[in-house]
Amino acid sequence: QKQLLESGGGSVQTGGSLRLSCTGSEYLYTNNHMGWFRRAPGREREGVAAIAIDGRVMYADSVQDRFTVSRDNAKRTLYLEMNDLKPEDTAIYYCAADAWYFGLKSDYVYWGQGNQVTVSS
Repeated sequence: QKQLLESGGGSVQTGGSLRLSCTGSEYLYTNNHMGWFRRAPGREREGVAAIAIDGRVMYADSVQDRFTVSRDNAKRTLYLEMNDLKPEDTAIYYCAADAWYFGLKSDYVYWGQGNQVTVSS
């Protein structure tokens, strides 16, 4: 019911690509803004990308030209396409959902369990 399930993480070399997916119930995706966050070792959680109910998107400056966020509510799936990955992208990535908040702050109500992405130099 109130669950967000993430997949697609793994290990990749610098310059490689990965696609993260996040699926959940209709309750979590219908009329909900969605976001991607990450937590690197020794650092606080930071917002990476977000997509609103109306399709608006926003990105952190560090990933603006490399990552693409999208959603397919018919499949109840949120995506994060990550290209030209760098070692500094290594982190646990989380998806999040909220009916009210849209942005890159950690103000979302529902959170996934996290998915590890490791980029080797």
